[in-house]
Amino acid sequence: MSSGNLLTDNPELYEARFPDTERLAGRWAADCLRRYGSGPRVLDIGCGTGRDAAYLHSTGRSVVGADLSEAMLAYARTHHPGPSYVPADLRGFRFPERSFDAVVCLDSALLYCHTNDDLDGFLASCRRSLAPGGLLVAEMRNGAFFLGRTEILDAPAVRRFAWQGVAYESTTTLYVDRAAQLLRRTRVWTADDGSAPVEQRSAWRLLLPQELRYVLAAHGFEVVALYDGPGPRTEPAWREGDPPGERLDADRLHLVARLMSPA
Repeated sequence: MSSGNLLTDNPELYEARFPDTERLAGRWAADCLRRYGSGPRVLDIGCGTGRDAAYLHSTGRSVVGADLSEAMLAYARTHHPGPSYVPADLRGFRFPERSFDAVVCLDSALLYCHTNDDLDGFLASCRRSLAPGGLLVAEMRNGAFFLGRTEILDAPAVRRFAWQGVAYESTTTLYVDRAAQLLRRTRVWTADDGSAPVEQRSAWRLLLPQELRYVLAAHGFEVVALYDGPGPRTEPAWREGDPPGERLDADRLHLVARLMSPA
């Protein structure tokens, strides 16, 4: 069995496995930027295939998409043109000071900050890159969901889909590493084209809402919205005009925070 990240190494396969034909993630982010009065300059950090960055660009904003995966960036430039796409590590990135009016971080990308130093690096980079009053908009798993909830941990999840004549199957096992405060994932991919199975291991930081508020305040941010849904990956999914929710019980977390002006 080989190891690697089958999806991030193959962006077309990623979009086939996780289609977003209605551009819900980009539309939700755009709605947040409108609702809370963001300026036009946006950084999409952890932009992946670029489809959300391209949607934000289509609304008239000036967008930079940044990611660590060169394969994703190359795909984004070809298939989702408009934004400027650059390599960057979300745990510590450098753009000229006050380059952006908003930083957008979707699909749990923020949770690849596994340690407190990683999280500090991300937020310090956001603070440096944002104009005063700028927004941080993020969508991720909700660490509080795992306080006594085990339904997505109890059994492996098996998913199947076909792409370009090949049938793929993924078996995903999740468990909580309490000491590291991580949700660890093992995913095994098989395909009916004779290729060897691929095992992928990854993890997300489990952040609790009050912990998130605390670390944001330490970096000069004020939380203006923090809720579980509706959002682009919730059931039911967010629809145009939906207001922010008021609960924090479900498995997704949606954050809007504003960088406060220096005193």
